[in-house]
Amino acid sequence: MIFSESKKEIRVMFTPFRDGLQSVFGGKTRLGDILPAIEASAAAGIRHFEFGGGARFQAPFFYVGEDPFECMSTIRKTVGPDVDLQILTRSVSGVTLTTQRTSALALQAKLMHKHGTTIDRNFDFMNDVDNLVKTGQPIVDSGMHHQVCVALMGLPFHSDQAHTPEFYINIVRELLKRDIHFDSVCLKDASGTTDPHTCYETAKGIKAILPPEIPLIQHTHDTASTAVACYMAGIAGGVDGIDLAVRPLASGTSQPDVRSMAHALKGTGYSLDVDPAKMDEIESLLNDGLSEYEFNPVTTSADARVVGFPMPGGAIGPNVHMMKSAGILDKYGAVLAEFPEVVRAGGGWTSVTPGSQQYWLQAFNNVLHGRWEKIDAGYGKSVLGYFGRPPLPPDPEVVKIASAHLELPPFDGDPLEEAPDTLTEAEAALKERGIEVTDENKFLVAAAIVPGKNMELNEGIRLLEGRPKITLPLKKKEPTEGGAALTSPTKTNVTVNSEGGTRTYEVIIEPPASTTAPAPGQAPAPAGGGGQTTDVFSPFDGNVELVEINVKVGDTVTLGQVVAAVEAMKAKHDVKAPCAGRVSTVHAAIGNEVSAGKPILTIEA
Repeated sequence: MIFSESKKEIRVMFTPFRDGLQSVFGGKTRLGDILPAIEASAAAGIRHFEFGGGARFQAPFFYVGEDPFECMSTIRKTVGPDVDLQILTRSVSGVTLTTQRTSALALQAKLMHKHGTTIDRNFDFMNDVDNLVKTGQPIVDSGMHHQVCVALMGLPFHSDQAHTPEFYINIVRELLKRDIHFDSVCLKDASGTTDPHTCYETAKGIKAILPPEIPLIQHTHDTASTAVACYMAGIAGGVDGIDLAVRPLASGTSQPDVRSMAHALKGTGYSLDVDPAKMDEIESLLNDGLSEYEFNPVTTSADARVVGFPMPGGAIGPNVHMMKSAGILDKYGAVLAEFPEVVRAGGGWTSVTPGSQQYWLQAFNNVLHGRWEKIDAGYGKSVLGYFGRPPLPPDPEVVKIASAHLELPPFDGDPLEEAPDTLTEAEAALKERGIEVTDENKFLVAAAIVPGKNMELNEGIRLLEGRPKITLPLKKKEPTEGGAALTSPTKTNVTVNSEGGTRTYEVIIEPPASTTAPAPGQAPAPAGGGGQTTDVFSPFDGNVELVEINVKVGDTVTLGQVVAAVEAMKAKHDVKAPCAGRVSTVHAAIGNEVSAGKPILTIEA
């Protein structure tokens, strides 16, 4: 049991409105549904919130139809000028999933500060000190508080070289030698897989070398039910602050509840700088605001298996929602079982975004296509060095396979210099479409650019043209008694209110797939000319987005030819012709949602 003779107050950063939302819902929540709870939290005396960055920058315009900058400004206005508002950024990726140039990171920092951010927590999933130094400088230049991260993770295999207390202490020791200013240090365990002993030894060792004016913060998730124990160990080692949440956005894949931690600290001489008695009102407002949302037990429950698949809560949530939407949640266990192999072969980088997503997608590919038969682009580029240096040498055979599949050589240069010029590409796309070129608009488009993805599907362009894709994890509503079933697509209007005004979107509600298309495997209908027709479907049972159509009516195709592509799990998957013949009909357009019951096109034999 920890004990302090002199009373010590532990600082709390309140996380339900960023990490909590990301861990439980993938960040896919409307601002209006949580704003009353944010206002009540500020009124309760909480003075440090996490409110943006990570998936809570992307999710608003990717899936909710809201401008993340407007969301941030609204939260700042709600909590007042004296509250610290913090974001999470991903080193060379910023708030994206791909590498960015320094110019994009500088614009990012400028805009985050402009829209209310006071603290930027910046991590590098490789724990590459060069990356941390170079990407930290734009944060310092913007005037924000620069919180540099040491990314923690429990390896699913034994190593004396990486993810040990000495490994983590050396990162801070190296940072102190570099020409970079930082205001605080965070021990960030996104997967909640670091053991309490490592937390204690790491905190104690880092506090011993940090200047006394630089606070040490600890962040973990409760996925393995060990978060309170890890926080207790970190506090014993000298941690000055911890991250906590409140139900229903606490515990499970999120952070522990304030009340749990306050209870654990009773009689120890330590206390929190927030009042646990105020949590009941905040919880009640969250329950009311999120009453329409479906809480998935996978994201709200503890899962001890995470110690063998170090996946962060903020990534489990989105991936579970995507797997459910695509109709492949039954493969969840098999993907988890593949994790140790992809972590070992990759070089043991830390399981935080985008590294966690790369691990996940490669494990997913190994399950779907066979081990190393398909290399995820992000995972392959990380193995090859395009995101920085992994803590351990990657498997040479996997490096060779990744190089061949991606047609890229191994790389040991600066990821920031190798990154594409997304700002120039974004500006050109805005001008081409007659959209105003502002810093905010340019960054929204740039942050959504993925190499090879059609610009018409860019989420920034979609938002600015008033046609965002809205995918909220809401409860399914039971049909009203006597209500007629849909037999054809039906149009309706949805009005969304935001600080900038009111927007109205036209939404098309489609009937169930069984009423509009034959089931997969159904015998093809005879063609008008006496031939046979075969429908071509997505390889996924659930709803996925059509991102490519490579043929048109009249084209001749061969068996196995790639005729289209869909996006599932944030990756592109080929759709191949099941037979040879001529394309007689194209049923869908790029950007449509398709499933195994809705044909993309028809081939006439």
